[in-house]
Amino acid sequence: MIGRVLKSTGSWYEVAGEDQKKYACRVRGKLRLEGYKESNPIAVGDRVEFELDKNEGIISEILPRTNHMLRQSVKRTGHASVLAANIDQVLIMATLKQPRTSLGFIDRVLVSAESFRIPQVILFNKKDLLNKREAEELEHVLTLYQSIGVLTESISAQEDESIETVEKILNDKVTLIAGHSGVGKSTLLNRLSPDFKQSTGAISGYSEKGTHTTTFAEMLEVNATTFIIDTPGIKEWGLVDMDQQEISDYFPEMRSLRLECKFGSRCLHISEPKCAVKDAFEKI
Repeated sequence: MIGRVLKSTGSWYEVAGEDQKKYACRVRGKLRLEGYKESNPIAVGDRVEFELDKNEGIISEILPRTNHMLRQSVKRTGHASVLAANIDQVLIMATLKQPRTSLGFIDRVLVSAESFRIPQVILFNKKDLLNKREAEELEHVLTLYQSIGVLTESISAQEDESIETVEKILNDKVTLIAGHSGVGKSTLLNRLSPDFKQSTGAISGYSEKGTHTTTFAEMLEVNATTFIIDTPGIKEWGLVDMDQQEISDYFPEMRSLRLECKFGSRCLHISEPKCAVKDAFEKI
């Protein structure tokens, strides 16, 4: 039988079969011994082949992916963690306060998605908490990312009467949603569908960081054609399988200039002479 992985806990998987039924599955042992560098060879969103053995399914094969999102494994050096596979877009949920999302974190997620040509969206939450100076900062950040072609929006998942804008972004797509703990992913999901009933956590007054409420990746169905892959809160995002020369390929504002550099595709845009990227930066 062919199915799609809806949930992964690392040891077992929930798979939706072609018969619209859900099955609890485990992995046939040899799949973990075939040279995968990923710490979790099967990811949410994967299409898999499985067979039934009494009351559970046995996954025997992972079917080819259209794409996947990787980040550096936090547990195994030299390995990658696959957050999701076969997705249409990545939505980065961010906040300027409680907790603050660094632009470095956002950029690393954007670069990872761009490396697989996956469209990106940045959704800033908790705009209702911002004072005048912070609201101006948010507008600057939105304009910054819009200028390189990234779709950006700002909302208050708790206060906004309507989240129709978000619904339009998600409609008819499989979306991976990623962000730090505490940025409001679970609150947003509960607004999109009361059937989700995601747990929400408080922000620590001492650290202004969120507490983990999602413990494993899961694909949620908004409607028959719209799906969201919710992920545990991510503290750090490490890039995988990229050398120094190629990273600028995944920044649109650098990609358009890099071939004008004296050293072309070999330029790191750090200290090289006649670097078009550095020259453009100095003119800003």
